[in-house]
Amino acid sequence: MSSASSHPAAVRGWWRWLAVSAAVVIADQLSKLAVLSSLTPGAQRTVTSFFSIVLTFNAGAAFSFLGDAAGWQRYLFSAIAVGAAAVIVWLLRRGGHRMYCWGLSLILGGALGNLWDRATIGKVVDFLLFHDFLPGRPAVLAWLDPFPAFNLADSAITIGAGLLILDSLRARSKAS
Repeated sequence: MSSASSHPAAVRGWWRWLAVSAAVVIADQLSKLAVLSSLTPGAQRTVTSFFSIVLTFNAGAAFSFLGDAAGWQRYLFSAIAVGAAAVIVWLLRRGGHRMYCWGLSLILGGALGNLWDRATIGKVVDFLLFHDFLPGRPAVLAWLDPFPAFNLADSAITIGAGLLILDSLRARSKAS
């Protein structure tokens, strides 16, 4: 594979993917700003019978992993986000299929959106809350209801990871 710097179209493509990431960061931060300015911590606005907007903070990672730690986790997760961002930018510069680059761009934008929260307020703002959406659920799924609150950055990371998985499956099916 040739380097991005030897092909002007590849360089333009690389910047386009960074623009997607920047759009994710902007949308994420604007949505968090709207919630921060309209709700107090713990306040909840019901949107539907199974979805609410709630202002909550997460000092940990996904599903509040290490959320109760003494504060060092802020620096750990920030360092992981910076390292992941550097690797993703390098991968985007190398190029790839559209689905692969979309996935990387969404993950990068989500990681940077949550990194901004950690750097500025020390924890991540979460506000999307799904609840009561599994009536009659088996006990093994009880942890899913209510689903932990999340944000647009988390959504972008999840969708991006899904796109990377789909891209890898597509590559495998072509190879066989």
